[in-house]
Amino acid sequence: MMSIVLLGPPGAGKGTQAARIAEYLNIPAVSTGEIFRANIAAGTEIGKKAQSYMDRGEFVPDSVVNAMVEARLEAPDVQGGFLLDGYPRTVEQAQVLRDITAKLGRPVDLVLEIQVDEDEVVSRMLKRAQEQHRADDTEPVIRHRMEVYHEQTVPVATYYVDQDLLEVVDGSGSIDDVWARIVEILDRMVGPRA
Repeated sequence: MMSIVLLGPPGAGKGTQAARIAEYLNIPAVSTGEIFRANIAAGTEIGKKAQSYMDRGEFVPDSVVNAMVEARLEAPDVQGGFLLDGYPRTVEQAQVLRDITAKLGRPVDLVLEIQVDEDEVVSRMLKRAQEQHRADDTEPVIRHRMEVYHEQTVPVATYYVDQDLLEVVDGSGSIDDVWARIVEILDRMVGPRA
């Protein structure tokens, strides 16, 4: 049973590695994007609230995001652990997550932060934008997203260092190179998988 938080800048390969970690540990990968889409599609009360903010082009406030995450972590499929991707993004959210998981009796066991050189991230994202024909992903836009990530998430990483939960993963190289580094950490924490 492992409860893991995955941090990393846009373009660090979090989605790819999240899927591998979830399969390796046999736990669900829970992304905030997925939580939003599920609540909106199901027409839940919090989904309707989130949609109203998004329709106005506004950020969904923490009170709504936190409620969605809490409801998702109360679901039966996460009783044996989970991997959270995209949450927490702020220290305040990290503190709320601590309270939620303590209430559920499943505190966060490990925080993995995938660190990648900014220029490598920019080139990866520009390549992806070209492949997916995403004209909005220009270098200035990507660099701005990186700035926002660093402003918000560096304090979150520091918060988890203070909790003695953070493990940094070198995100350079191939997907398999990064995966090998993650497996090394996971095996140290929970023992090798069969």
